[in-house]
Amino acid sequence: MTVRLPRTSPLPTVTVADATARQFRLLECTARHFDGHQLFEADAGVVPGPGRPRTTARVEAVLADFFGAPAAALVQGAGTGAIRAALAAVLEPGDPLLIHRAPVYRTTAVTLRGLGVRTVEADFNDPRALTEALAPGRPRWAYVQHTRQRLADSYDVGAVLAACRAAGVRTVVDDNYAALRVPACGTELGADASCFSLFKLHGPEGVGVVVGAADLVARVHEDNYSGGGQVQGHQALDALRALTHVPVMWAVQSAVGAEAAERLAAGAVPGVAETALANAQDRCLLVRLDRPLARALPAAAARHGAAAFPVGANSRYEIAPLFYRLSGSALADAPELAEWTVRINPMRAGADLVLDILGRALADLGDATGPRRREG
Repeated sequence: MTVRLPRTSPLPTVTVADATARQFRLLECTARHFDGHQLFEADAGVVPGPGRPRTTARVEAVLADFFGAPAAALVQGAGTGAIRAALAAVLEPGDPLLIHRAPVYRTTAVTLRGLGVRTVEADFNDPRALTEALAPGRPRWAYVQHTRQRLADSYDVGAVLAACRAAGVRTVVDDNYAALRVPACGTELGADASCFSLFKLHGPEGVGVVVGAADLVARVHEDNYSGGGQVQGHQALDALRALTHVPVMWAVQSAVGAEAAERLAAGAVPGVAETALANAQDRCLLVRLDRPLARALPAAAARHGAAAFPVGANSRYEIAPLFYRLSGSALADAPELAEWTVRINPMRAGADLVLDILGRALADLGDATGPRRREG
């Protein structure tokens, strides 16, 4: 049987012009909550009153303002820590939680197991199935991953959240890989909470954020009472500084990905059978090869300047294009792609470098393996 990529439904992206406007608006929000001296000062500890550094509280106010939410909480543990904090704030062991019928992202699966929640699955791609799952007496909370769990997922996050809201079901959204890349994140679309990593947005290691409803965020703060669990002021300021350039950088990266996909589809690199844009975790190129070389390609690409492995999938450390295997959740859904398909994230590079590295790596592998064989 011939291996094919599934039809993908990439999430919408933001233009450079709109991203620039977002950057300016973030600075407007910053000016409302910081004076000029405070932007160069940072405190630490469980400060009486806020129970966390005052600098951290100010950055949280900026983020809530920017995302149009009542409140925000900075947490340790990056995106995983944010999801864990939000779900722990609203669920007790044994509580039902509505999730999409698809392989769950591995760190999220650990969180769900640790919290002892009872998951109820529905196919979010099927509005009728979602409506049935939202019938009266069903779960009070739903968890929605903004980016795709399955490569073939096509659900509109806003429509899923609207259906939940109409049924009186509250929502927590995993906005990792989506925040500031798509036009609106979960809380901007009506979710009770958006959870995402600031490390993936060029912030310091280990910092995440929960943005959303006042009662949920208040419980996150209440649960995070330990001094060692606080995001210290210097970390919070570091994250805020990084965010000021992320929107434009993401818009440029999205445009590069689209250009590379178009050129590959036109046959720019021999050895490529098929390509598609997808939100397989981060927005990336899926490249199906005409030979089963996917496992060997990342190492070959690294010899020509590609990143050898991810750090945070768009962290501050990652500048070179990333050539990598499909995510674990994607392969759990489509294991037949493992030998044939890689994902490519341009990171800070242009399309010329992405295609050059791909062509060189495939040429190296071709020299090593001999003539092409038929796929399937």
